[in-house]
This record gives sequence, C-alpha cells and structure tokens, in this order.
Amino acid sequence: MLDLEILRDEILNGHIHYLRNVSIDNVIFGYHKKELKVLLQRPQGLSKWTVSGGYIKRTETIEEAASRIAMERTGLKDLYLNQFKVFGNPDRTNDASIPIKLTGELVNVKIDKGNWMLDYFVTLGFYTLTEFDLVRPCGEFYTEECQWWDIHNLPSLMFDHQLIIEEALKALRLHIYNYPIGYELLPSKFTLPEITSLYETILGKKLDDRNFSKKLLATGIIMKLIERKYIGPHRSPFLYVFNKINYEEALKNRMVLAI
Repeated sequence: MLDLEILRDEILNGHIHYLRNVSIDNVIFGYHKKELKVLLQRPQGLSKWTVSGGYIKRTETIEEAASRIAMERTGLKDLYLNQFKVFGNPDRTNDASIPIKLTGELVNVKIDKGNWMLDYFVTLGFYTLTEFDLVRPCGEFYTEECQWWDIHNLPSLMFDHQLIIEEALKALRLHIYNYPIGYELLPSKFTLPEITSLYETILGKKLDDRNFSKKLLATGIIMKLIERKYIGPHRSPFLYVFNKINYEEALKNRMVLAI
C-alpha cells in the first residue's frame, strides 16, 4: 500500500524522481481455461479501467521500470517482457485530469494545469507473459480494483488503452512464430492438446493438431515425459515440459514455427 506522504511527494516533486513526458504501459497476459486474459486495474472512484502503467525512475533502465511495474501488479519477479510499440498523441490522455484530480484530493493537494502529471506523455508499450495461477493481483493505494479480464470481453478503458491492448495482441501473434511462447503461460507440465489450445487461443484460429505437434517437437523446445495426465477412462495423454536450454537458445536466436 502506498504511503500518503509518498503519494504527496510524487504529485509535487515527481518530476525530480521520474522522467518527464515518458511513461510505460504494460499489457500483462495470462492464460486460463482456454481464454487469453489481461490484467487490468481500476483507479479509485472511477468506472473505467487501465492496463498496468507507471513512470520511469531516473535511476532505472526502461526494462527495469517495466519489470518493476509488472511485479507491483502480479507479485512476481523476472517475468517475460517484450517492448512492442511506442504510443504518442497529444490527445491520447485528454481525460488524464480525472484520475490525477482524484489522486490530489486524497492528499489535499491542488493539481493545476502545469503539474508534470498532466503533461503530454509518450508511453512505451510492453507486454508481459505470466502463469495465471501464480499471480496475486494487487494495485497501489489509488487502485480500487485489479483483476483479470478475458481479452474478448474487456470493460470500458481509459485513454488509448483499448488500442494498446489491441496492438499488444497483434505483436504477440506476430512474435509467436519466432519466439517459443508458452513457457510463461502454461504450468510446468502440460499435454500436447493443452499447448495446442494455447496457440489456437492466441492466434484466434484452429490448428492441425498433429501437424502442429510435430513441428513443435522438431524445434526441441519441449520434451516428452514418461508421466501421464489422467483425464478419464482410456484418456491418459503423456505430459511434456519445456527444455530450458533449448528454450533460452530459441529466445536468443529466434526460431521459425511455420503454423
């Protein structure tokens, strides 16, 4: 929980601690019950939601800031991050004064038009991948709610965050052909139908499951176990795990998964 004195200092002196005119918006993706999820937050007293965002400290890199923001919302460290786009438009935060005004009221500070928080911000878009069941959604003092939403059933969003989510999904779908997406979204052990379903959910299309499985196995990023998953009578498919060494190599050098 954010201390009120810290919040007051951020409003009055944040331009000393943070970079002006640059922010980060982090689209945090999870996967649960064949649905692609996005972690969203709702500021105190407002009905609209936002993606996980924040400012960049003058003492940290852009990647460190994005990682910190993701950790503050999920409670998890060292999550997978990918910067996908920069968003800059003088009109993108026209309603920015609403949450900032409410934030000022929390600590009895009047925020005028010259305040650094109301300036024109260019935002760096990142997306983060994480395992749904490990996340304990949490927000800051001025966040009333923080929860998962189905990518196809989003609430009303502030600013240009609908566009940011749409662009993040486009980037994820593009990257899935060159990066071994899955390690961060699935449990440690999974079946071939489960990883196939993940890719189908992200891509929004049906795959030839046998052909997809062969191509995925050919990359060497997953390994078959002798262990099986009991689903029901006569249904006990083999479990698989990611080969961490091959996975890291595929991340470094990219891979081509023609699906």
